[in-house]
Amino acid sequence: MDMMFGLQQFSPLDAAGAVMLLVAWLGIGMWIENSSGNYPSVSRLMTGYRRDWLRHHITREPRVFDAMVLANLRNGTTFFASGCMLAIGGTLALLGNLDPIEGLARDLALQNVHRAVIETKLIVLMLMLAKAFFNFVWSHRVFGYSSVLMGAIPNDPKDANAQLRADQAAELNILAARSFNRGLRTIYFALACLAWVLGPWALIIATLATFLVVWRREFSSHSRKVLLNKPPAP
Repeated sequence: MDMMFGLQQFSPLDAAGAVMLLVAWLGIGMWIENSSGNYPSVSRLMTGYRRDWLRHHITREPRVFDAMVLANLRNGTTFFASGCMLAIGGTLALLGNLDPIEGLARDLALQNVHRAVIETKLIVLMLMLAKAFFNFVWSHRVFGYSSVLMGAIPNDPKDANAQLRADQAAELNILAARSFNRGLRTIYFALACLAWVLGPWALIIATLATFLVVWRREFSSHSRKVLLNKPPAP
């Protein structure tokens, strides 16, 4: 009964904020991954560069540079996966001791400070962190598949399997990068979800700010301008 009473304390504004968070999180991801060729995102531009990388891998000697790049990518997935595990553990610790959060909410004269409400918000945050963790783990594994295929690419460009293996390695590399980027976006919006503890307006503002930051980095950043610069035609 106490749990049911607590859940009834969620306001329509809380529901609107939660829906906005979900729509912004999934919507920006679909926009980035399916951006048009006329105005591509950074992620889509990097897809082309990854294919170029693996094509050049066929004739590169020695291949130590490629191994170092791939190892760096896998280290990134490991780092963020470990960070997600720590964050999940911290959230579980908060769920076991909500007194500091309840005290903060009361000090700030916030509404919806019922324990069940705070627990629900933290559980949503924890689920998002778990989603990011699985994205990073899968990215790490697929980067491993890509490394095996890179090792199977013949050095001889005349070999019938050279281009095929390079294309296969590139597609797996792209798949791993897509999963990694999804994990990063989930972390960004999980931070926005954390603001929900301070109330629905905090969630709405944090969601909008996160959406704008992600949009700018993918569609209006200096990095994108650099990636768009193509060498002059010979």
